[in-house]
Amino acid sequence: QLHIVESGGGLVQPGGSLRLSCTASGPALGDYAIGWFRQAPGKEREGLLCISKSGDSTNYADSVKGRFTISRDNAKNTVNLQMNSLKPEDTAVYYCAAVWRRRGCGTSHTDYDYWGQGTQVTVSS
Repeated sequence: QLHIVESGGGLVQPGGSLRLSCTASGPALGDYAIGWFRQAPGKEREGLLCISKSGDSTNYADSVKGRFTISRDNAKNTVNLQMNSLKPEDTAVYYCAAVWRRRGCGTSHTDYDYWGQGTQVTVSS
């Protein structure tokens, strides 16, 4: 059973940066495609970006293109989400999710089987 943990959330000013990390216990994270999602109060969960298990394929939602970057280090069992130029509307709980998948990745929450508990990101002055 894959157990996912997110870290790195916090309070940041508009225009600032944060890096979130996703790690796991159990099977190696490198066997899974990984997606990052977020959910703001009163809104549906939004798929942001994802990375294939090998790291050779990524997908980005339009809302984060040019600002957010996903990367993985399978040797360290970690997937990172670098968030730059943060805006107040980026405030949400951010989730890491995993699915066993040979190739590629998707940004629909229905694509994923394993979820972390989430980490809060607040963008405010």
